[in-house]
Amino acid sequence: MVKLLRRFLYWEAALWGLFGVLLALVPSWFLQTVMDQLPIPEHAWVRILGVHVVGIALLMVVVGHRVETIWWFSWAFVLVFAGTAGVAVLNAMFSLRAGSSAAAWWVLAGVAVAFAACLLVGLARTGLERPAE
Repeated sequence: MVKLLRRFLYWEAALWGLFGVLLALVPSWFLQTVMDQLPIPEHAWVRILGVHVVGIALLMVVVGHRVETIWWFSWAFVLVFAGTAGVAVLNAMFSLRAGSSAAAWWVLAGVAVAFAACLLVGLARTGLERPAE
C-alpha cells in the first residue's frame, strides 16, 4: 500500500505546486479572477505564501521518493491540509470583506479536506503494512 501513499503524495504535490506557482507569479490575477476577492494594495505576502507552498510541494515529492522508509512524515502534510481547510472555512464564514466571494474559500477548504483524507487513507494502509521506524 506504500504505492497508494506515494501516488497521493505525487498528485497532491503537483496540484499544490501549481497553486503555489500561481500565487507567486500572478497573485493579483489569482486573487481577483479565480478567488473573486477585492483588490489588495500589497501582494508581497501572497507571493511569499506561493513560494512556501511550492517548497511544501517539493518536500512532498522528496517524501514520495523515500516513502518506504519515511512514510510517517506524511502526517506533516495532513496537518498542513487540515490547517488550511480550517483557516479557509473560518475565513469564508467570518472574515471576508464586503464584496468578496466566499465560494473559492469553500472550494479551497473542500480540496484541502480531500487532500488530508487521501493522505489519511494512504497512511492507514501503509501503517498496517509497515510499522514506524
